[in-house]
Amino acid sequence: MTGHTACLAHLAATDRDAYLNGLTPGTDIDHRGTPFTEDLLNRLLTALHDPTTGEPHIGAAWFDWATFTGTAWFVGATFTGDAKFGRVTFAGDAKFAGAAFTGDAGFAGATFAGDAGFAGAIFTGDAKFAGAIFTGDARFAGAIFTGDAGFAGARFETVSRLGPLVCGARVVLDGAVFGQPVTVEMAAREVSCARTRWISTATLHLRYAEVDLRDAILEYPVVVAARPDPFSFHRSGSPLSEAELSGREPGVRLTSVGGVDAAHLALHTIDLSMCRFAGAVHLDQLRVDGWCTFATTPTDRGRRFPWRWSRRNTLAEEHHWRVRTARRPARAHGWTAPPSDAPELRPAAVAALYRQIRKSLEDGKNEPDAADFYYGECEMRRHDTFRSRGERMLLTAYWALSGYGLRATRALAWLGAAMTATIAVMVLWGLPVDDPKPTTTGRQAAVGQQVTLTTDTPDPVNPTGPLPDRVTGERFEKALRVVINSVVFRSSGQDLTTTGTYAEMTSRLAEPVLLGLVVLAVRSRVKR
Repeated sequence: MTGHTACLAHLAATDRDAYLNGLTPGTDIDHRGTPFTEDLLNRLLTALHDPTTGEPHIGAAWFDWATFTGTAWFVGATFTGDAKFGRVTFAGDAKFAGAAFTGDAGFAGATFAGDAGFAGAIFTGDAKFAGAIFTGDARFAGAIFTGDAGFAGARFETVSRLGPLVCGARVVLDGAVFGQPVTVEMAAREVSCARTRWISTATLHLRYAEVDLRDAILEYPVVVAARPDPFSFHRSGSPLSEAELSGREPGVRLTSVGGVDAAHLALHTIDLSMCRFAGAVHLDQLRVDGWCTFATTPTDRGRRFPWRWSRRNTLAEEHHWRVRTARRPARAHGWTAPPSDAPELRPAAVAALYRQIRKSLEDGKNEPDAADFYYGECEMRRHDTFRSRGERMLLTAYWALSGYGLRATRALAWLGAAMTATIAVMVLWGLPVDDPKPTTTGRQAAVGQQVTLTTDTPDPVNPTGPLPDRVTGERFEKALRVVINSVVFRSSGQDLTTTGTYAEMTSRLAEPVLLGLVVLAVRSRVKR
């Protein structure tokens, strides 16, 4: 304490009274290491009482390493300077409801043995609760943070509800530990939960936030869900002000689940377009519910290759891979560049991610979106140079013909082209000039003997003359019947030339396959 060799608790009574009588509202105070009784704290705050507001008004405050026995009553207090409560021990309840911190608020390493009440508090600067221990409830309902709200390494031993609160910057829960089932309600720009440990079940209701779950430890089911409506203050029921977040979309975006065991993770109505899944395990057991969205292929298809990218859901890892492997900048157009800390993955690793998340979507009966992830898996396998050339050629043919059995339009176009080509071959070379007519011949060697008759069909006569002369309505109709029967794997019974016979055999093999690919692609989009 400035000007004295002893702390406030150990001053002589006359010196203590003189000090307290000399305080005025807004005075800076330094009581580091002071053991406060409930009575001593009340006397101090009474001396700083502001008659215009009816509440304590403190300038800069240093309470580091202090100890508060009984109830620490700072309800409605205003701190116009930095408020430092580092390593403080609150043996009883700590009540800061409605308090206003216009500078930084530092509670790093503080121990709250009772309830910590910050309901309705306003933190204009950064608030630091790093390493704090909350043994009782941590009441932050209605609290508003203009700057960062740092809870890195904090322990919430029996907290059942955290929030609802509004933060204009980052809420940092890195390394925090939640010991009991908890509901977290926050509207913030960012929520970082790297290495956060959830010892029991948890539900995170969020708004506006970009969420980082890297290396989080989920021992029980954890749900991350977007809150559609603003949070309300429990006491008044009125919605919390979200002025600090105005101009932003209220949706929630997940940026990473790397290092997470996703078997206990459920996502509801989350934007996953930027999410990095590499490094997570048990992604096949991830629950994706509600209206979760993924990244998509580039929508700007360009002028040179307007057919290049069909729209589908993708993973951020494919975007990063395509940018890194693009030989020309034009090939990377529309794909999202990887962040500086994103690992460089091989196509086989990206294919494994697609396969696991596809399984998750299939288990959730989301077959249409699962089909997109099967497409992405096949794409990565096709580009994997560590696979055999034969497998890659087979995948390339599968992609070109039908988009891995998922592009009905592509397969239908190939079917139409095959039918058109078959009709053209039949009209020009496959149909004979005339249908051969059977002829019967025979003779009787002598009167009364048996007559021997032989029926034979002449070989079809190949058409001759200019090709345009062969194109007639009659020949087109016959060719069309041949092709239609080939599509359904039936013989038309039409007499054909040698060329026509081989053309029909080819079409009876190829065209039913193409028709099957069309049906397969349609089914993959409408299957439930």
